[in-house]
Amino acid sequence: MNDIDPAKRFPREATRDLHAPAAGERPDALNQTARQVASQLGNETITPVMVSGTLRILEFAVLMLSGLAVYWFFVGPFELVNWPYYVVIAAGAAIAVAFLEFSDCYQVAALMRPFATFSRIFLVWAGTFALMALTAFMLKVGADFSRLMFGFWFVTGFASSFTLRLAVARLIRRWARNGRMERRAVIVGGGKAAENLIRAIERQPYNDIRICGIFDDRDDTRSPPIVAGYPKLGTISELIEFARIARIDLLIVSLPITAEQRVLQLLKKLWVLPVDIRLSAQSSSLQFRPRAYSYIGSVPLLDIFDKPINGWDSVAKRAFDIVFSLICILLFSPVMIAAAVAIKLDSKGPILFKQKRHGFNNEVIEVYKFRSMYADQSDPTAKKTVTRNDPRVTRVGRFIRKTSIDELPQFFNALFGSLSLVGPRPHAVAAQSHNLLYAEVVDGYFARHKVKPGVTGWAQINGWRGEMDTDEKIRMRTEFDLYYIENWSLLFDLRILLLTPIRLLNTENAY
Repeated sequence: MNDIDPAKRFPREATRDLHAPAAGERPDALNQTARQVASQLGNETITPVMVSGTLRILEFAVLMLSGLAVYWFFVGPFELVNWPYYVVIAAGAAIAVAFLEFSDCYQVAALMRPFATFSRIFLVWAGTFALMALTAFMLKVGADFSRLMFGFWFVTGFASSFTLRLAVARLIRRWARNGRMERRAVIVGGGKAAENLIRAIERQPYNDIRICGIFDDRDDTRSPPIVAGYPKLGTISELIEFARIARIDLLIVSLPITAEQRVLQLLKKLWVLPVDIRLSAQSSSLQFRPRAYSYIGSVPLLDIFDKPINGWDSVAKRAFDIVFSLICILLFSPVMIAAAVAIKLDSKGPILFKQKRHGFNNEVIEVYKFRSMYADQSDPTAKKTVTRNDPRVTRVGRFIRKTSIDELPQFFNALFGSLSLVGPRPHAVAAQSHNLLYAEVVDGYFARHKVKPGVTGWAQINGWRGEMDTDEKIRMRTEFDLYYIENWSLLFDLRILLLTPIRLLNTENAY
């Protein structure tokens, strides 16, 4: 997939002063080259998982539609009495897709070379018909179906499926050329180990990895500024900021497994990022269970951390958010209208209050709430948390905060995508506890941002809502948030959503 010479991606002239900070730049800030590379990688990519998953759906639809078209031509109009035909056509299309999956026909390498897999696809389609014929023979129902119709479906179905795969192969090649379909990887650790790893990855045919650079804490004497044509863009601390700006999918640690202490130090810094983290096992003599490994071609990697809610899980969660956000907006629209009128009558100022908060991957998002404070005393930065009997809160504000009605406009955030319905609650950018930012209180606090924040969350329905006036409350909220991230499922989301109105009846910590 990587058809661009890596040495041409990052000219040596651009890496001469790679680690020299510019005038006025913080010592730990990204250097100009690293920031430029990160900004170029800010656009979304199409993942192979999404492509193969979409193709499964399309291929099932194409095979089924071709069968229904042949049925209409040879048997006649669609009638309820002929329902066995429809069942058989749907079952045949589903069986074919399942066989294609077992035959690895949805792997990127297979999709890019449809003619190389022509015989395999033909055998799968023939095997599907053989299975259907055997089933009809065993059930003694073969005479109830048109042989001519199924004969033509065999031809048209195969032709339709293969034509679809030709179109997909062309699209994948185009996406590979323009960088739309790739997994963006960063190598952590330099030197000879990194060079060997990069060379091994580049030798793999049809892999979808694009190496974006190298990050290493060691100086240039121990870790050269350019390894196998790729520049060293900065230190591990700078990698955290780089990964937040760029759309990085994969971090590969090239240190040997035997360097246990060093590996643990790196992972402690990197695990807060919403990316897959792998440890190179290329030169390791240690053997783990097969399930512990993933591969880039034949290059073995140890799976350390996986990006949460990824691929089709993210599609399912987004669909969940859209459907239930619309339901909640319709359900609570009378309450929201009444709240808006009450706020307007109670005090001067806008109805809505907008606040900058940390979102997914530590990005800054704007969250909507009903205004609960006097307009001239509002605190968008949230440096001073709201306390019991806070004089800044209006009469209406006390009620809507206690009942969480002030949060209802966030259903629109969830509908438009800056929030999810369920997830860690977003905190204000400058939120503090005893003059310390939350990130300074809790080690690994930013791991909460590995997923999109939510209107409600696991911590909130377990009592950790309201004022975060002690370090212990911040730690407990973070602990519950991380539990949610590690154990996410749609059923878990639904459970939290249904429990939220019940648990909100406890207003002890809301003021």
